[in-house]
Amino acid sequence: MFQYAQSLVQALSSIDGTDVEVIVAYGDEAWRSELDASPLKTVPLQHWKRGETLAKLFMVLPGSVARNIARWVNPLVRELTSLQCDLWIFPAQDALTWQIKEPSIATIHDLMHRYERSFPEAGSWLRFQLRESRFRHLVNQGVAVLVDSETGRRHVMESYGTPEDHIYPLPYIAPNYLTDSVETPAFAERYRLPEKFYFYPAQFWPHKNHLRLIQALAAARRTHPNMELVLAGNTKREYAAVKATASELGLSQAVHFVGYVPDSDLAGFYRRARGLVMPTFFGPTNIPPLEAMVCGCPVLISDKYGMREQCGDAALYFSPQSVAEIQGAMSRLWEDEDLRSSLIKKGLERASLWKQEDFDHRLREILGRVLDRVA
Repeated sequence: MFQYAQSLVQALSSIDGTDVEVIVAYGDEAWRSELDASPLKTVPLQHWKRGETLAKLFMVLPGSVARNIARWVNPLVRELTSLQCDLWIFPAQDALTWQIKEPSIATIHDLMHRYERSFPEAGSWLRFQLRESRFRHLVNQGVAVLVDSETGRRHVMESYGTPEDHIYPLPYIAPNYLTDSVETPAFAERYRLPEKFYFYPAQFWPHKNHLRLIQALAAARRTHPNMELVLAGNTKREYAAVKATASELGLSQAVHFVGYVPDSDLAGFYRRARGLVMPTFFGPTNIPPLEAMVCGCPVLISDKYGMREQCGDAALYFSPQSVAEIQGAMSRLWEDEDLRSSLIKKGLERASLWKQEDFDHRLREILGRVLDRVA
C-alpha cells in the first residue's frame, strides 16, 4: 500500500497546477522525507493517530451514522475538512474514506477475505466482519473506486454489485527505488548470498505459503542438490514454523533467512537471484513480480486471480496448492539457460509496457472523469 501511495504522489506531481491545486495530507513521519522533494503542497496532520483510531472504531456503524458522528467527534475529520478540498484520494483502504463529508476516491487492493477465507489473517470471523464492513462502506460512499486490475474490478462488482463504470483499474508499477538505488560495497558482506538461489520476499503469513515452498525445495534438491532459497521477511507470524520445517527436512544450509531487507537493497537480491518464486494464495496482483521483471529476474508465480493479467507470458505458473507443481517450475528453470534468458527478455518487455508515465496518464484520465461527475 505504501508503494502504491508513492506512485500516486508521483503521478499527482505531474498534474499542471494552473487550474488544480493538489494537497498531500499525511500523518506518518515516514512520508516527510518522501515529500521533501515534491513540488506539491504538503500538510502534516496533527490529529492523525487519534483520528485513525476513532475511524477504525466507527467502522462498525452504518456509513451515514459514522459520517455524522465523525464530523463532530473525530478531530482528524475536522482537520481534513478545514483544508477545503473538492476531492480526496485515499490510497490505503482507509476507513476515513467514507467518514468525511467531501467526495472521496476509495482504493481496494484486494478482497481476499471473501475469496480466500480459509486463511485466518483474512477470513477469521472477526477479521471478516471488519473487512466486510470496511469495503462495503468504501464502495457505497466513495464517488469512485481504484483497483489493481480488471480482475480486481470484477471482484468488486461480484461482491458488492458496484457499477462497472464506478471502478477504475490503476495497476501497480515497479517502485522507483529499484532503478534509483545504488548498491553499496557492503551489500555482499552484509548478506553473504549463495552463488545461485531463488528469492522470495514476503512476511511469514500463512497465505504466503512458505511451508509448501520449503517442501518443494526439498523435493527439487533430490535432482538439483545445489538448489538454495533466500527468504526475506521479519521474524513474526509463521517464521518459527517455516524455519523448523526447513530444519526437519535437512535444509538448514539450503534455506537462508535474511530478515527484513530495506528497499534500497532489494534490487541486489533480484539481480543475483536465479528467479523470484512466489507461491502466494493472495492477489489479484502483487508488486514483487513487477520488481523482479524490471530488475531482469525471472518470475515463477501462483496461477491465481490476476497473475496472468499482470505477468502475461513473462512468468512460469503453478498451482500454489501443489508442492509438485511448485517443485516442477523450480526444477525447470534451475538448469535451463535458454528459458531463463527468454523469461528475462519477456519480463523487461512487459515492464516497459506500464511505467510511471503511463500510471500518471491513467490517473489524470480517471480524475478528469470523476471531477466531471462531482462538479
